[in-house]
Amino acid sequence: MSLLRKTSAIALVLAMTGAVAHAETKPAAKDVVIVHGALADGSGWRAVYDILTKDGFHVTIVQEPLTGLAEDVDATKRVIDQQTGPVVLVGHSYGGSVITEAGADPKVSALVYVAALQPDKGEASGALMSKFAAPNDAMRVSVNKATPDNKYFFIPAAKFRETYAQDVPAEQAQFMADSEQQLAQKAMGAPLSVAAWHSKPSYAILTTEDHVISPELQRWMYKRSGAKVTEVPASHAVFVSQPAAIARVIEDAAK
Repeated sequence: MSLLRKTSAIALVLAMTGAVAHAETKPAAKDVVIVHGALADGSGWRAVYDILTKDGFHVTIVQEPLTGLAEDVDATKRVIDQQTGPVVLVGHSYGGSVITEAGADPKVSALVYVAALQPDKGEASGALMSKFAAPNDAMRVSVNKATPDNKYFFIPAAKFRETYAQDVPAEQAQFMADSEQQLAQKAMGAPLSVAAWHSKPSYAILTTEDHVISPELQRWMYKRSGAKVTEVPASHAVFVSQPAAIARVIEDAAK
């Protein structure tokens, strides 16, 4: 082969290699969508929001109605539709079930589970929580209460801090208790139609002092999915007590 032909062949190979590398490079996500959990709302995520926006991210917090899985997934999808993408989709607690289904959206590039449920296709949130009950204090009859029509449940204010937010200052925990949202019972019984973590990278924050979703259940779910796990010594309200730890994981997922 002549020198000219060799040079041309090398140039072609380099060009093709560069094109493949460029095609395989995943653009960094700048849109973050956060789905709050049951018994809370999006206002508790203000500290995480402030850190992420300061670092250049566009953050939107879903205020899902907590009236049922389908309704909560729809609310999340409407917010995802507003993003330019790619999107890091974050879910806390029951919000993990919501992002597992809503995360199938092609705009979503990564999933972040914060002390969150991570069901598989066909699994329901309530059944999943029964796998490792202790110390799921929030699921005990002596702790949670149902509305008279038995359609919603909640944690009475007197039990809220010790169950949900034991590492949050008392005054702040009291506000969280007094602004608590009730969760529809049917939301816990609805099986998922898809589990996005099978096709999307997932990250998880495992809260080792959690009395709502036991650390044992979290560890089992996150091992099953192959999530990249960060353990944090915190209560279920880790998004309030340790927002910097949450923000670091979200920013890692965005890379």
